[in-house]
Amino acid sequence: MSIKSLEELAAELPDGKVLAGLDLGTKTIGIAVSDLGLSLATPREVLRRTKFTKDAEKLLALLRAEHVGACVIGLPVNMDGSEGPRAQATRAFVRNLEAKADMDFAFWDERLSTVAAERALLEMDVSRKKRAGRIDAAAAAFILQGALDRLSSLSAGNAE
Repeated sequence: MSIKSLEELAAELPDGKVLAGLDLGTKTIGIAVSDLGLSLATPREVLRRTKFTKDAEKLLALLRAEHVGACVIGLPVNMDGSEGPRAQATRAFVRNLEAKADMDFAFWDERLSTVAAERALLEMDVSRKKRAGRIDAAAAAFILQGALDRLSSLSAGNAE
């Protein structure tokens, strides 16, 4: 399919489908999904990365099982807003995934999402060992929740 703006992504989301948020790391992929009302992001599992083809197959199977119609991908931009090697790797992953997927994608600035996710897990008193296994899914939920909140504020602005 294609890479779109967040607004286009939400406007073209098929009925009965949800949005997913992805936090692409070098070793893992954190996954979160929204509710049907596009208001709440919930962390799901973390996939261990191996080779792209296997990663894509596992990821797309999980997204289909969750009734995902489109994905919001965390884009790791530098603090000054520039894009470094990690952002380029994320764009390349999505370009390759596009060819295999029957859904659209949008990028979302993920600056400090992992830091925020770790703080939230600390506030919930999650042990260090459990935090390590959940941090990427929590970061994906943070990314997706930011996008959902943006969509909500845009629709509230249109209602006035």
